[in-house]
Amino acid sequence: MEKLTQQEEEAMQAIWQVNGGFIKEFLDVMPEPQPPYTTLASTVKNLERKGFVTSEKVANSYRYHPALPEAEYKKKFMTGFVNDYFKSSYKDLVTSFARDKKISATELQEIINLIENKKP
Repeated sequence: MEKLTQQEEEAMQAIWQVNGGFIKEFLDVMPEPQPPYTTLASTVKNLERKGFVTSEKVANSYRYHPALPEAEYKKKFMTGFVNDYFKSSYKDLVTSFARDKKISATELQEIINLIENKKP
């Protein structure tokens, strides 16, 4: 899966949020400062070229649809991230968070409970 730029990820977040639509609809849900319409339109075209969105012509405009669900993208992104930065070790990822105090003992226990199929 080709990596997305920050601008492309922000556009995909908007596309997922409205579950597909027109450029104007994506702009409406994007946080300030919003990109110019033409910049967002170019970004969405790049996403289509990369296979992240599909389009259908509606009158004189295009309606865009996400080509993959957000959850699937996150899963693939995280797998690639862990492979690239933590040598495919999720243990090393969690250890890094623990060392940097980005995760608490309570949160770690909740993760252990999930792994052991216990209720958190």
